[in-house]
Amino acid sequence: MAAPHNSKKKAASSARSKPAVKTKSTGTSASKRKNSGDKETSASGVISTQSRDDIRLSFLIHDVSRMRRAVYDQFMKPLGITRAQWWVLAHLSRSDGMMQTQLADVLDVGKASLGDVIGSLESGGWVARMSDPSDKRAKRVFLTPPAQSLIKRMTVMEVQFNDRVFAKLSLEERTKLFDMMLTIKQSLSQLSANGNIDSAD
Repeated sequence: MAAPHNSKKKAASSARSKPAVKTKSTGTSASKRKNSGDKETSASGVISTQSRDDIRLSFLIHDVSRMRRAVYDQFMKPLGITRAQWWVLAHLSRSDGMMQTQLADVLDVGKASLGDVIGSLESGGWVARMSDPSDKRAKRVFLTPPAQSLIKRMTVMEVQFNDRVFAKLSLEERTKLFDMMLTIKQSLSQLSANGNIDSAD
Protein backbone atom coordinates (compact mmCIF):
# COMPACT_ATOMS: atom_id res chain seq x y z
CA MET A 1 0.00 0.00 0.00
CA ALA A 2 3.01 2.28 0.50
CA ALA A 3 3.80 2.32 -3.19
CA PRO A 4 0.54 3.89 -4.33
CA HIS A 5 0.86 6.48 -1.56
CA ASN A 6 4.37 7.39 -2.75
CA SER A 7 3.08 7.46 -6.32
CA LYS A 8 0.39 9.96 -5.32
CA LYS A 9 3.03 12.09 -3.62
CA LYS A 10 5.17 12.05 -6.71
CA ALA A 11 2.18 12.93 -8.90
CA ALA A 12 1.21 15.78 -6.59
CA SER A 13 4.79 16.98 -6.46
CA SER A 14 4.99 16.79 -10.24
CA ALA A 15 1.68 18.65 -10.58
CA ARG A 16 2.92 21.38 -8.24
CA SER A 17 6.18 21.75 -10.08
CA LYS A 18 4.57 22.08 -13.51
CA PRO A 19 2.63 25.33 -12.82
CA ALA A 20 5.85 26.90 -11.56
CA VAL A 21 7.54 26.19 -14.84
CA LYS A 22 4.41 27.23 -16.73
CA THR A 23 4.12 30.44 -14.76
CA LYS A 24 7.65 31.40 -15.63
CA SER A 25 7.00 30.66 -19.27
CA THR A 26 3.66 32.50 -19.17
CA GLY A 27 5.36 35.56 -17.73
CA THR A 28 7.80 35.66 -20.60
CA SER A 29 5.04 35.12 -23.12
CA ALA A 30 2.93 37.83 -21.53
CA SER A 31 5.82 40.25 -21.83
CA LYS A 32 6.22 39.35 -25.47
CA ARG A 33 2.49 39.70 -26.06
CA LYS A 34 2.51 43.08 -24.36
CA ASN A 35 5.30 44.36 -26.57
CA SER A 36 3.71 42.77 -29.60
CA GLY A 37 0.33 44.17 -28.56
CA ASP A 38 1.70 47.71 -28.53
CA LYS A 39 2.79 47.32 -32.13
CA GLU A 40 -0.43 45.61 -33.10
CA THR A 41 -2.46 48.37 -31.49
CA SER A 42 -0.56 50.95 -33.47
CA ALA A 43 -0.84 48.96 -36.67
CA SER A 44 -4.57 48.38 -36.17
CA GLY A 45 -5.27 52.10 -36.24
CA VAL A 46 -6.12 52.47 -32.54
CA ILE A 47 -4.68 55.84 -31.52
CA SER A 48 -4.15 57.66 -28.25
CA THR A 49 -6.08 60.68 -27.03
CA GLN A 50 -3.05 62.87 -27.72
CA SER A 51 -2.90 61.62 -31.30
CA ARG A 52 -6.58 62.41 -31.77
CA ASP A 53 -5.98 65.92 -30.44
CA ASP A 54 -3.06 66.35 -32.86
CA ILE A 55 -5.31 65.35 -35.76
CA ARG A 56 -7.94 67.84 -34.64
CA LEU A 57 -5.25 70.52 -34.40
CA SER A 58 -4.06 69.74 -37.94
CA PHE A 59 -7.58 70.08 -39.31
CA LEU A 60 -8.02 73.32 -37.36
CA ILE A 61 -4.84 74.80 -38.90
CA HIS A 62 -6.13 73.82 -42.34
CA ASP A 63 -9.58 75.33 -41.68
CA VAL A 64 -8.12 78.59 -40.36
CA SER A 65 -5.87 78.91 -43.41
CA ARG A 66 -8.74 78.18 -45.81
CA MET A 67 -11.14 80.58 -44.08
CA ARG A 68 -8.52 83.33 -43.92
CA ARG A 69 -7.90 83.10 -47.66
CA ALA A 70 -11.63 83.36 -48.43
CA VAL A 71 -12.25 86.30 -46.07
CA TYR A 72 -9.05 88.04 -47.21
CA ASP A 73 -10.15 87.85 -50.85
CA GLN A 74 -13.49 89.39 -49.93
CA PHE A 75 -11.80 92.12 -47.91
CA MET A 76 -9.44 93.04 -50.77
CA LYS A 77 -12.08 92.78 -53.50
CA PRO A 78 -12.57 96.58 -53.84
CA LEU A 79 -8.97 96.88 -55.06
CA GLY A 80 -9.60 94.47 -57.93
CA ILE A 81 -6.56 92.33 -57.11
CA THR A 82 -6.71 88.58 -56.60
CA ARG A 83 -4.80 86.79 -53.84
CA ALA A 84 -2.44 85.21 -56.38
CA GLN A 85 -1.65 88.64 -57.84
CA TRP A 86 -1.16 90.09 -54.37
CA TRP A 87 1.36 87.38 -53.48
CA VAL A 88 3.41 88.22 -56.57
CA LEU A 89 3.32 91.94 -55.81
CA ALA A 90 4.18 91.34 -52.14
CA HIS A 91 7.26 89.27 -53.00
CA LEU A 92 8.40 91.77 -55.60
CA SER A 93 8.02 94.57 -53.06
CA ARG A 94 10.69 92.80 -50.97
CA SER A 95 12.87 91.76 -53.88
CA ASP A 96 12.07 93.70 -57.02
CA GLY A 97 13.43 92.39 -60.31
CA MET A 98 13.31 88.69 -59.38
CA MET A 99 13.78 86.11 -62.11
CA GLN A 100 10.43 84.68 -63.17
CA THR A 101 11.67 81.13 -62.55
CA GLN A 102 12.96 82.13 -59.09
CA LEU A 103 9.62 83.71 -58.27
CA ALA A 104 7.85 80.48 -59.22
CA ASP A 105 10.08 78.54 -56.82
CA VAL A 106 9.51 80.99 -53.97
CA LEU A 107 5.74 80.94 -54.44
CA ASP A 108 5.76 77.16 -55.01
CA VAL A 109 3.63 77.38 -58.15
CA GLY A 110 4.01 76.08 -61.67
CA LYS A 111 5.81 78.25 -64.18
CA ALA A 112 2.82 78.22 -66.52
CA SER A 113 0.41 79.27 -63.74
CA LEU A 114 2.75 82.05 -62.63
CA GLY A 115 3.13 83.16 -66.23
CA ASP A 116 -0.65 83.67 -66.44
CA VAL A 117 -0.70 85.71 -63.20
CA ILE A 118 2.23 87.88 -64.28
CA GLY A 119 0.60 88.30 -67.68
CA SER A 120 -2.58 89.66 -66.05
CA LEU A 121 -0.53 91.98 -63.82
CA GLU A 122 1.41 93.17 -66.86
CA SER A 123 -1.85 93.87 -68.72
CA GLY A 124 -3.05 95.88 -65.74
CA GLY A 125 0.12 97.95 -65.73
CA TRP A 126 1.33 96.66 -62.36
CA VAL A 127 4.51 94.86 -63.47
CA ALA A 128 6.90 94.83 -66.41
CA ARG A 129 9.01 91.92 -67.67
CA MET A 130 12.52 92.58 -68.93
CA SER A 131 15.24 90.34 -70.28
CA ASP A 132 18.06 89.52 -67.90
CA PRO A 133 21.28 91.29 -69.01
CA SER A 134 23.33 88.10 -68.62
CA ASP A 135 20.75 85.79 -70.21
CA LYS A 136 18.40 87.22 -72.82
CA ARG A 137 16.16 84.15 -72.60
CA ALA A 138 15.49 84.71 -68.89
CA LYS A 139 12.94 87.26 -67.72
CA ARG A 140 13.06 89.47 -64.66
CA VAL A 141 9.87 90.96 -63.21
CA PHE A 142 9.78 94.56 -62.00
CA LEU A 143 7.13 96.60 -60.24
CA THR A 144 5.82 99.69 -62.05
CA PRO A 145 5.29 103.04 -60.27
CA PRO A 146 1.49 102.51 -60.10
CA ALA A 147 2.09 99.17 -58.36
CA GLN A 148 4.09 100.90 -55.62
CA SER A 149 1.08 103.00 -54.62
CA LEU A 150 -1.20 99.95 -54.88
CA ILE A 151 1.03 98.00 -52.51
CA LYS A 152 0.89 100.85 -49.99
CA ARG A 153 -2.91 100.77 -50.09
CA MET A 154 -2.99 97.00 -49.77
CA THR A 155 -0.55 97.10 -46.85
CA VAL A 156 -2.81 99.55 -44.98
CA MET A 157 -5.81 97.32 -45.66
CA GLU A 158 -3.95 94.22 -44.54
CA VAL A 159 -3.07 95.89 -41.24
CA GLN A 160 -6.76 96.65 -40.76
CA PHE A 161 -7.65 93.06 -41.68
CA ASN A 162 -5.16 91.56 -39.22
CA ASP A 163 -6.31 93.91 -36.45
CA ARG A 164 -9.77 92.40 -36.79
CA VAL A 165 -8.57 88.80 -37.05
CA PHE A 166 -6.24 89.02 -34.02
CA ALA A 167 -8.42 91.40 -31.99
CA LYS A 168 -9.15 88.80 -29.28
CA LEU A 169 -5.49 87.85 -28.82
CA SER A 170 -3.11 89.81 -26.63
CA LEU A 171 0.30 90.86 -27.93
CA GLU A 172 1.89 88.12 -25.84
CA GLU A 173 -0.49 85.50 -27.27
CA ARG A 174 0.23 86.69 -30.80
CA THR A 175 3.97 86.36 -30.18
CA LYS A 176 3.56 82.85 -28.79
CA LEU A 177 1.32 81.87 -31.70
CA PHE A 178 3.87 83.21 -34.17
CA ASP A 179 6.67 81.20 -32.52
CA MET A 180 4.59 78.01 -32.50
CA MET A 181 3.56 78.37 -36.14
CA LEU A 182 7.17 79.05 -37.08
CA THR A 183 8.23 75.85 -35.30
CA ILE A 184 5.61 73.86 -37.22
CA LYS A 185 6.74 75.45 -40.48
CA GLN A 186 10.35 74.49 -39.76
CA SER A 187 9.34 70.88 -39.07
CA LEU A 188 7.41 70.73 -42.34
CA SER A 189 10.38 72.23 -44.20
CA GLN A 190 12.67 69.56 -42.78
CA LEU A 191 10.29 66.79 -43.79
CA SER A 192 10.01 68.26 -47.27
CA ALA A 193 13.79 68.61 -47.60
CA ASN A 194 14.43 65.07 -46.37
CA GLY A 195 11.77 63.66 -48.65
CA ASN A 196 10.92 61.06 -46.00
CA ILE A 197 7.73 61.62 -44.01
CA ASP A 198 7.85 58.09 -42.61
CA SER A 199 10.74 58.90 -40.29
CA ALA A 200 9.78 59.12 -36.62
CA ASP A 201 12.95 60.96 -35.57
